[in-house]
Amino acid sequence: MFAVTASQRFFLYLQPVDMRKSFDALSGIVTGAMGKDALSGDVYIFIGKSRDKIKLLVWEKGGFVLYYKRLESGTFHLPKRQDGSLSYSELCLLIEGVEVEVTHRRKRYVRVQ
Repeated sequence: MFAVTASQRFFLYLQPVDMRKSFDALSGIVTGAMGKDALSGDVYIFIGKSRDKIKLLVWEKGGFVLYYKRLESGTFHLPKRQDGSLSYSELCLLIEGVEVEVTHRRKRYVRVQ
């Protein structure tokens, strides 16, 4: 079963991307422009210039998986965070088209590993 879970980390590439790019070109952006390891199992999120297409690139055992969504109307709203990291819930909201601007995040327990 292919899945993206809350146990993964999510990184949004803040620049618009040519949506014709596939596995190799997107993994090149991850390593070159983002300075991350494309084989880490983290999820890398790319949005097109018109903001109506989104791609998620993730390494799973044995190879890359590319998730792709094209909106028939509307656009994806980019979060205002400048570091590009997202939580699982923020990714779900982004994909579903819910625009939420958090001004204060309440303290929650996080297990230290």
